[in-house]
Amino acid sequence: MRRTRITCSMLFVWLGWLALLLSTVPAWAAPAPVVVVPLQGAIGPATSAYVLRGLEQARERGAQLVVLQLDTPGGLDLAMRDIIRAILDSPFPVAGYVAPGGARAASAGTYILYACHIAAMAPGTNLGAATPISLMGQDGESTAATRKSINDASAYIRGLAELRGRNVQWAERAVREAVSLPATEALQEHVIDQIATDVPDLLTRLDGLSVSIHGEQRVLHPLGAELITITPTWHERLLALITNPSVALILLMLGFYGLVFELLMPGIGVPGIMGSICLLVALYALHLLPLNYAGAALLLLGLGLMVAEAMVPSFGILGLGGLIAFASGAFMLIDTEAPGFGISLWLIASLALLSALFLAVIVGMALQARRQKVVTGDEKLTGTLAQVIQLQDNDVYRGMAIVRGEQWQIRSTAPLHPGQTVQIQARHGLVLDVAIVNEPHPGES
Repeated sequence: MRRTRITCSMLFVWLGWLALLLSTVPAWAAPAPVVVVPLQGAIGPATSAYVLRGLEQARERGAQLVVLQLDTPGGLDLAMRDIIRAILDSPFPVAGYVAPGGARAASAGTYILYACHIAAMAPGTNLGAATPISLMGQDGESTAATRKSINDASAYIRGLAELRGRNVQWAERAVREAVSLPATEALQEHVIDQIATDVPDLLTRLDGLSVSIHGEQRVLHPLGAELITITPTWHERLLALITNPSVALILLMLGFYGLVFELLMPGIGVPGIMGSICLLVALYALHLLPLNYAGAALLLLGLGLMVAEAMVPSFGILGLGGLIAFASGAFMLIDTEAPGFGISLWLIASLALLSALFLAVIVGMALQARRQKVVTGDEKLTGTLAQVIQLQDNDVYRGMAIVRGEQWQIRSTAPLHPGQTVQIQARHGLVLDVAIVNEPHPGES
């Protein structure tokens, strides 16, 4: 009987251990998810906000790996450094993957790829050309500034290469000589770690790989993991649109001319409201971009001169100066030549042409107005006929007359009488000087 009790107790213990093991099977069978963040196009404020949100969502979902899929010509330095800081601070591995075939990770994209814990490329892709672009000239001062910028960028990418154990020499050449590499050569030169045809192939190659995260080794098991793709929100898409310098310039023009139109034709309301909205959105976008203040000042000066031409026509002098200042300012407005952040010369020329047409219409209307006959004011009264209706205090040289349905005081050098037709010669305040029209006096034949 006692042996039976012992056997039952052992059975219950084994059953408990078995239940505990079975409860952990789902955890073994379902690895932590893998988050994919596709980064396409020029890297700017909207891109950095999108990538940072993707990394934050990956942390909230307990992801074991983030795949940052790159296809970029480069972008702004500040936005690139924001992304790199987030990658370096990430509590989980980040794999930079240049894909699909035909994609590139040029300029800022090369720095980001070097910062990732794992660097991979798809066949038919390339990376490199990481030299900072300078807008300066060729004099001694600008050459020294350019050299300083290149040295800073070179040290930055060397630090990333040393951190990830990748080819330091080629990284420096990518900055100083703007060299590029296709995927196969990048793997041979130990610039990247893997070549994979697509994301599933990349995850297969990474299965079992050990990655150091802040001094701690993590073993990846991405096979069978849930793939979660983070896409840009409408806010990020809108931000990417308005931070395009060309779009920002167009919004600035629409806003400015909307307000001018409202001032010229008050009471409508719609141009003023829409102009204010466009102007505020444009200013917000320019605030996020590397603005050249000299270019902004020239742009505002040009717009001001063109408005002055519209308000006080100078027959083209102010307008021509405004067009020159506007074109110069628009060309200098964004203080970078990063891919995707330049303003097209065709756009500048088109906006200048539209402004010139606007000014031509204004000047033409002014010239036409000068040639037209005066229809208001003292000039219009001169020569107008009036009819005497009464004398003033029996003064035959002063009286009241009807002029276009209005009563006016009149005075004459010749005697007046009611019913007489006179012609206005001049105006002195509220009194009109008149001359008698040659007509027979009542009672004369």
